[in-house]
Amino acid sequence: MHILHIIVHKICFFVSLIKNELSESIMKVVHQEAWVSLIGVVALIVSLYVNMTTLSSVIVACICVRCVYICTFYIGKSDPFLEFHRQLIDGSYSLAHRTEFIKKTLNPSWRPMKINTRRLCDNNPDNIIKVECYDWNSNGSHDLIGVFTTTLAELEQTSAGKRWPLVHPSKKGKRGYRHSGEIVVENILLKREFSFLEYIQGGCELNFVVGIDFTGSNGHPQDVNSLHYIGGGRPNQYVEALTAVGRVVQDYDSDQLYPAFGFGARLPPTWQVSHQFSLNGDPHNPDCHGIDGILGAYQQCIHTVQLYGPTNASPIIGSVARMAREALHQEQASNYYILLLLTDGILTDMDQTIHTIIEASELPMSVIIIGVGDANFDDMERLDSDDALLSLGSRVAKRDIVQFVPFREFKNVPKSRLAASVLEELPGQLTDYFNDRSYRPLNVMY
Repeated sequence: MHILHIIVHKICFFVSLIKNELSESIMKVVHQEAWVSLIGVVALIVSLYVNMTTLSSVIVACICVRCVYICTFYIGKSDPFLEFHRQLIDGSYSLAHRTEFIKKTLNPSWRPMKINTRRLCDNNPDNIIKVECYDWNSNGSHDLIGVFTTTLAELEQTSAGKRWPLVHPSKKGKRGYRHSGEIVVENILLKREFSFLEYIQGGCELNFVVGIDFTGSNGHPQDVNSLHYIGGGRPNQYVEALTAVGRVVQDYDSDQLYPAFGFGARLPPTWQVSHQFSLNGDPHNPDCHGIDGILGAYQQCIHTVQLYGPTNASPIIGSVARMAREALHQEQASNYYILLLLTDGILTDMDQTIHTIIEASELPMSVIIIGVGDANFDDMERLDSDDALLSLGSRVAKRDIVQFVPFREFKNVPKSRLAASVLEELPGQLTDYFNDRSYRPLNVMY
């Protein structure tokens, strides 16, 4: 029975990166039904495989559209955005995609968008697509500007520059009213996009790197209130977070060797502050074997170094970026780098960190930040940049590569939920990177 549980756990780890709720429900059944037979487990595995296969083929094509609205609405300017809806069998509509809103303009040009054609039209080029244009309001009561309908087939056959009039239903037919503006589809391209599972099954290696905050703000390791306190018979928050995430990620790194670094501590024998040092004490080879190896190196390190400061994250991010840059020469979907950064608060080198992340956004890498403790994490929320791409001056990131999660929100829940939240954006970040460069999964046969 122990072996069967191990098998199911491995499968659930794999599924957790894509659909964590599925894996949790399966493990609940397994733990409740201790008498599960071998036949039952085999059936369970087959069911899982079917689900994974479906998940791996969900995104088979994406449509890239750039929309421009070029008409005056009313007196004054608006904050327009678009909604794309697909028609269902019963004639109703379901939202497929919503653009960002553009502030104070009568001639908005929205960012190029990618829409899964299954969501857009159920992969039926003749299915009706309804496009609505709204004037955004902060209270959520957005004002309808106008509507038009089309099909994917019509969009594909349309020459660049064709206009679709936006008609408001309540104004249609009134004297002198023609439309409330026009939509211009400048360009449309259909292409296949591969899924996360297809890249992983094709042999893409996830390279896991760890960075741990050893600054003085964590508290002295011998103080029971310290975030680095080791004692009392229970793991500290750093250990809990590292274990929860590492146990999932390690299953996708074949050599089980992970570079692990600390930052913000004084190191013997000179006691100079270092913003990047190997947890295992070997400056020439920072690799630790498995998550247990990282934990062992961490516990040894915490008794050796002196916690100090400042909290500079850019050196470690830059170091992983250099690793990822080496993968560019391969020009294939063979390696993707993940930096797990654990820190307790405000960064001292915020601007430099933003600059480094913007540069890294062009590389095959993601940065996962776990905030430990109860400090102010506004800086981390800014780096996460879910609402708008990270920017500094005139420079803007190519894509969002940062995911931030505060550990305090997961103190009293199963740590599998922490891992799921931390890794939630990783599949999309990986697929966006490789698909945008038209890198197919290795060994793909179609």
